[in-house]
Amino acid sequence: MSTQTNGYNDTFHSKIMLFGEYSIILGSMGLTIPYAHFNGSLGFINKNRYTDLDFAKRSNLLLSEYSEYIDKLESKGSLPDNFDNKRMKKDIANGLYFESTIPEGYGLGSSGALVAALYHKYKTDNQNPRRATTHNQLLKLKKELATLETWFHGTSSGIDPLICYMKHPLLLNNDTSIKPIGIPRYNLTNEDAIFLVNSGKPGKTAPLVERFMSQLENSDFKDLMQNQYTPLNNKCIKHLIYGELDQFTESLSELSQFQATHFKEMIPPIVEMEWIYGISTQKYLLKLCGSGGGGFVLGFTRNYSEVKERFQEKNMEVVPVYRAE
Repeated sequence: MSTQTNGYNDTFHSKIMLFGEYSIILGSMGLTIPYAHFNGSLGFINKNRYTDLDFAKRSNLLLSEYSEYIDKLESKGSLPDNFDNKRMKKDIANGLYFESTIPEGYGLGSSGALVAALYHKYKTDNQNPRRATTHNQLLKLKKELATLETWFHGTSSGIDPLICYMKHPLLLNNDTSIKPIGIPRYNLTNEDAIFLVNSGKPGKTAPLVERFMSQLENSDFKDLMQNQYTPLNNKCIKHLIYGELDQFTESLSELSQFQATHFKEMIPPIVEMEWIYGISTQKYLLKLCGSGGGGFVLGFTRNYSEVKERFQEKNMEVVPVYRAE
């Protein structure tokens, strides 16, 4: 296959971190899934593509700025081995851009998908495209993707680009244990659903993460995160992957209440009252999707039709992530 076309038409899904936002910084478990509703792929401006030309030009400009960061990594010897920076720069000069439906600042991994696409295209020694056959390969892949994504947010765990690259649910259990996992679907009805609620404006990851890191310098706050929030997060994950729906709902309700109390600045104001209503009625439960501050919030319900109607009456977009059939 020609190197001029190989890798440009591969699609990279968005991602949703079901559980682990912020707590994963402290070594908690995390559960993340690919989300095919939004996706992106590399292409060239005006090369057999019909797209928003202004969007494509902005994307190309972003890649030009990003390439300066890649140059710095290369000069320091920090660029992943066999990443073909020279070819990437040539392609950027020829109009390379990322055609994407993933909204930026919405907690769905827009930068992660872009990084995954670039890694897939310009990492020249990929013998198993979009796969990691051993645990050590998975950890190496995560580390290399983190290096490439750091420019976008000031720091990166590598998790977002990893899930976008792998296209498979991943269970994270601290930095040294990552494994693909299935999520059981038994004992569900067609009203059980995971969904997104659109706050109507993007959030900004870097300042919120910086604020959280600053708060961790307070020993009381750090103890709260380690001794209350992290165990709650881990219980939600365990109950979900074991299909223990009653226990899952109970733990999720506690987690939602915890975030409403301690993560107020991360909750978009437009959903604040709905967040509390969900906790008080148990008709649905909301939690952060990514760093928060805007974008989407994540919802869980066993009464999807009723919940969707409620949000629509309030002119708030609801996007299903998963529904039992």
